[in-house]
Amino acid sequence: MKYLRRLLWLLLLAAVCGALALFAVVQPWVSPRISHPPAADPQRLLADVKHLSVDLYPRSYDQPEMLDLSARYIHEQLRLSGARVSYQDVTVEGAKYRNVIARFGPERGPLRVFGAHYDSFADVGQGSDDPRGYSPKTHTPGADDNASGVAGLLELARMLGRSEQTRPIELVAYTLEEPPHFRSEHMGSAWHARALREAGREVEFMLSLEMIGRFSDRRGSQHYPVRGMHRLYSERGDFVALVGRMGDFATSRRLKASLAGAGDLPVHSINAPPLLVQGVDFSDHLSYWREGYPALMVTDTSFMRSDTYHQASDTYEKLDYQRMAKVVQAVYAASQMP
Repeated sequence: MKYLRRLLWLLLLAAVCGALALFAVVQPWVSPRISHPPAADPQRLLADVKHLSVDLYPRSYDQPEMLDLSARYIHEQLRLSGARVSYQDVTVEGAKYRNVIARFGPERGPLRVFGAHYDSFADVGQGSDDPRGYSPKTHTPGADDNASGVAGLLELARMLGRSEQTRPIELVAYTLEEPPHFRSEHMGSAWHARALREAGREVEFMLSLEMIGRFSDRRGSQHYPVRGMHRLYSERGDFVALVGRMGDFATSRRLKASLAGAGDLPVHSINAPPLLVQGVDFSDHLSYWREGYPALMVTDTSFMRSDTYHQASDTYEKLDYQRMAKVVQAVYAASQMP
């Protein structure tokens, strides 16, 4: 009897620990905060993704002229939204690049940051037989990664510009997220996060828009970095994911409630240590963690769903602009949450 009681206690403890782990990692039982955001324009999103991935191709670190043209285009679109727009210089190994920053609302108060990187991946070492020195085989078009995030940022600016904003909001288009500067202090987002910290600026949260255009209703289209995770989420790539670290648990719940309440697009979330779950820190939000700010990523889950990740096939016609618009509407709802 003594051993039976001990076994029962151990089983109960294991069940409680499992429930707590589930609660911390998956963010269940979050009640959607219902809102009715203005509609994002799928055709405008398509036009921006196509322009960035076709007309401004290639947008990689070794093509500074094209990166500069991309920055100018983003600057102009943000200016037309009614934002206060500026450049932030980013100098790496003697080369000059630029972030583009759009500000809405008052100058003071806790800041909400929404960001997306506008550079795309290049495998410079692979070489190309194209006389230009590059081709989609070496320099990807980067439609989903990450023209989709930038197009979402531009559409978010247009939506914000239609009404007066009562909270400080910054939209930032980052340079140099991709290799060889990925996860380094040279990333454009690292420059922005450091500048906020040096200025003593309070940041309520940062949200990175990292690949938001690929969706699928096919069973088995969604993959996961840890075996068995599909039992907690979905086997179909029909949702958007909110990704954060364990320390941003409360912020995750607030953001998930706003994202989920903005429409009918399913929203799943995860808070997990990067050492245990691959991809949790694979974007610009990492730079803000390093400065002590709460930061998360909204994503279509990248290579866990898409077979075009860092490939020549990452082209604009493969994206789902209707559901991408729903992601942008959800992000707008997050920008307005109390």
